[in-house]
Amino acid sequence: MLRTILILGFVLGLATVAVFGVRWLQTPNNGPADAALPACDLLGSPCEWETGAGLWSVSLQIIGDEGQGTEYRLIVSSPVAPERFIAVLRGESMYMGEYPVPLRGGGNGQYSARFVAPLCTADTEMVWRVDLQSGQQPLSESVPLKLVFQSEDHLTR
Repeated sequence: MLRTILILGFVLGLATVAVFGVRWLQTPNNGPADAALPACDLLGSPCEWETGAGLWSVSLQIIGDEGQGTEYRLIVSSPVAPERFIAVLRGESMYMGEYPVPLRGGGNGQYSARFVAPLCTADTEMVWRVDLQSGQQPLSESVPLKLVFQSEDHLTR
């Protein structure tokens, strides 16, 4: 009898994880509060905002495609010097994981990185979000915009 109860409890626990597991695995940056942020297309023009520390600016340039996907250059101008400054790529149109992109300081508050956005096999166009972090700490309080860009599958161009 005890064995039956334990097995039933285990099966019920697995079913609960299967049903609610997707919600538990979602990042806190994909919540309803972020949906209210205005989106800024990084490929359209530089995204700028002012904080108490000064002016921030983020831009994205297409460098080219060497057959492995489109390579981008991300440039961030920051009035502060974050410790271990990184940009985290997150799928905005569909969840495809998180991809940290370390930013290198170039002096005068300029940081940059080169990266290739992962390719989506289910859709030829993918909207990516760029979140800025200082180490493991999100800079979401400093960024009043949703920094996004749309990548295209290099095979369809």
